[in-house]
Amino acid sequence: MNAIFTWPRPGLTGPAASALAIVSRMGFRGWTGDAIDFYDGLEEDNSKTYWQTHKDVYEQAVRLPMEELLAELADQCGAGRMFRPNRDVRFSTDKSPYKTNIGATMDNGGYIQLSAAGLAAGRGHYMMATDQLQRYREAVAAEATGTDLAQTAALVRRAGIELTAHDRLKTVPRGYPKDHPRLDLLCLKGLVAWKQWPVAAWLATPKAKSRLAEFFLQTDSLQDWLHTHVGPSTIVPDPRGGQARR
Repeated sequence: MNAIFTWPRPGLTGPAASALAIVSRMGFRGWTGDAIDFYDGLEEDNSKTYWQTHKDVYEQAVRLPMEELLAELADQCGAGRMFRPNRDVRFSTDKSPYKTNIGATMDNGGYIQLSAAGLAAGRGHYMMATDQLQRYREAVAAEATGTDLAQTAALVRRAGIELTAHDRLKTVPRGYPKDHPRLDLLCLKGLVAWKQWPVAAWLATPKAKSRLAEFFLQTDSLQDWLHTHVGPSTIVPDPRGGQARR
């Protein structure tokens, strides 16, 4: 069982390489309580000392299962990429050096996160750029595409999935009627499906992958709508930190 949590190092040979081969064959088994305990501890002591002391736990009980999970979801969701565990504190008053979760994105659209609070998944555009927001509002306002989104949103919500965004307008966007039938969608500054599962026994089993796979299946229609009618931004941030430019 210990081999399940052995994290590979670059240039592995001999017994270590054999252990990695065993891990690959066994596949994703979930996250044990060690992973949750690791983030509980990090929330209490977000320091380099804590991280270095518990680094092996992170590598074996947190990061390795995520790598295995992403590999197994690749056929459905595309390649996965994990975020670095270090926070960018250059412009933040909070100088805590480490993120209190492990997160990953999927090429076909999607986000996975594990923290002390449990497992979470998201899909969509949490924060839209100016050009994306314009296309989004035009598509929501149009009868055919707007009705399609409203129906899709209803199905997603009925599946127990939240629809949210980083912010929303308090009043109708300029240029749109105050009594628009899809006002709730028009006022959003993004659109993302979000599901949070609290810590439970199934998190330490392959059922964690099954729940994520179901979530991504249930949000396929939403992702397809956003891909077709919003798409990626064409605005390139100014590297000098000024106004974004096209």
